[in-house]
Amino acid sequence: MHPIVRSFALSAAIALCAPFASATVLNFDDIIGPDDYAAVPAGYGGLDWSNSGFSVITSESWPFTAHSGQGRVTTDWIDGGPVDSTIRFLGPTVFEGAWFAGYADSSVHFDLYAGGRLVASSASLQLSASPAFLDAGWDGAVDTVVVSSGFQASYVMDDLRFESAAEVPEPGALALVLAGLGLGGAVRLRRSR
Repeated sequence: MHPIVRSFALSAAIALCAPFASATVLNFDDIIGPDDYAAVPAGYGGLDWSNSGFSVITSESWPFTAHSGQGRVTTDWIDGGPVDSTIRFLGPTVFEGAWFAGYADSSVHFDLYAGGRLVASSASLQLSASPAFLDAGWDGAVDTVVVSSGFQASYVMDDLRFESAAEVPEPGALALVLAGLGLGGAVRLRRSR
C-alpha cells in the first residue's frame, strides 16, 4: 500500500472513531448507602439529578438485575401513578441510552429535550429480568432526558451512556476534514510522480 494512502486511511479512521472514544458511562457502583440503598447525589457524574427521584440499590433483587457491577438506579415509590424521572445535563450532551431490567408487565422510554423543547422520543423497551439496552434514538445535542414508565419502581437503570456535544464533530466538519485529507493526499501523490 502506498504510504500516502496508508497515512490517509489512518487519519480517516482516527477522525471517524474519535466521537466514540470519549463516551462517559455511569454505572452507579461507587454510590453505597446504608442497607444497600442510597439517593443519587444531586451532582453525580456531573449531571443534575435533583429532580430525578432516583435512588441507587446495590443488593440482589429479582427482577432488578444489574447490567454491570452491583449499582443501579430505580425510582422511589410515589403515590399517584406513573413516574417520570428527569436528568439534566450541565451542557449540550449527546445522550446514547442506558440498560434496563424490571417487571415484564412494564416498559420504559426516553423523552429528550433541548432548550425546554421536546426534540425526540425513543422507542419503548418492554422490560424483563435480563438487562437490555434502550437506545435514545437521537444523535443531536440535548440538555434534559426524561425516563418514563407506566408503573412506579418497576425498573432499574444501569450504565447510562453520554458524551459532551463539544467532543462530537458536526457531520459537515468531519466531511471537510476528510475532503482536506483527500485533497492533501492527491496533491502529494501528484508531486511525487
